[in-house]
Amino acid sequence: MTEPQDTALLAACRQLPVVGLLPAGPRNAITDVAGLRLGHCTLADGDLQTGVTVLIPPLDNPFMHKLPAGLAVINGFGKSAGLVQLSELGQIETPIALTNTFGVSAVVQAQIAQCIAANPECGRSLPTVNALVLECNDGYLSDIQRMAIGPAHYQAALDSASTDVVQGAVGAGRGMSSFQLKGGIGSASRLVALGDERYTVGALVLANMGKLADLRWGGQAVGAALERRLQAKLAAGVPAASTAGDGVDKGSIIMLLATDAPLDSRQLSRVARRAAAGLANTGSCYGHGSGDIALAFSTAYSLPADAATPMPALAMLHEAQLDPLFRAAADAVEQSILNALWHAQSVQGRDGHQRWGLQELCKD
Repeated sequence: MTEPQDTALLAACRQLPVVGLLPAGPRNAITDVAGLRLGHCTLADGDLQTGVTVLIPPLDNPFMHKLPAGLAVINGFGKSAGLVQLSELGQIETPIALTNTFGVSAVVQAQIAQCIAANPECGRSLPTVNALVLECNDGYLSDIQRMAIGPAHYQAALDSASTDVVQGAVGAGRGMSSFQLKGGIGSASRLVALGDERYTVGALVLANMGKLADLRWGGQAVGAALERRLQAKLAAGVPAASTAGDGVDKGSIIMLLATDAPLDSRQLSRVARRAAAGLANTGSCYGHGSGDIALAFSTAYSLPADAATPMPALAMLHEAQLDPLFRAAADAVEQSILNALWHAQSVQGRDGHQRWGLQELCKD
């Protein structure tokens, strides 16, 4: 039975809030940034609930035509690959891959093989490629020790890529938990007007963090009410293995930000840091055991790998113009986290562990 004080809060959770005042793009997804495509490979079989998600830049050969990028390590409890060189050079040169923690090495191998196929001199007369694979731990729902992710799953995610963004318990998000509910993949976009120019900021998150008591849904503190709803289901004999957890904010989130605004790597690092504002607005304090990584990149220009090719001569936005992009980044990340929770269905996985989907939990 629902406590009287929880009725309004649970009702609020039956609607998806719209974050902020900026308009969304036509898809309200990261693929509103022209040329980007997203693909998933999902493994859903008993104790195996995992996968790979790939964000593909709008370049035929990103190893030879790199994109400017910036990094913000909000809390560095993570095992991603490629971040050291990204931080040093401010460039990305492969698709951005997401998977589980123990799948990173297999996806790195797949990215290296893909780059060599496209650039046979990679690692010989050309530099080695900086594979970029980011991760979260889905071991609560999936048997991560099976080391199930392989190169074929990365290729399958590439092959499925399109501008249509499927969200929730798909791809790398299949086994992820967020606020002790079912988490996963979420995406959103915001449009920014700067004088006569119009820019898009898109976000993609792999949400696997937070404790339920802290959850804020469109600014409302709904976590305690949702905890009581889970406890009531448990008392009624309805499986609710996700109700307890250890009450610690851990598990990690990857936040990717893309824009078509002309920014350099330093400015993109500043945009990436604003992802933390969107994350905090959902109730996460980026606890000790949570690896919280934000990466921002621009599609406005590319950087040639060939030293004989001139670097692009572009006018970057002035620092004083960045505030609307900062707001767009924070709002798009917050919206993406809410979208991941909203779209994720309940999943039962390893050892009978279950995470409830928000919509299912809040049904009358």
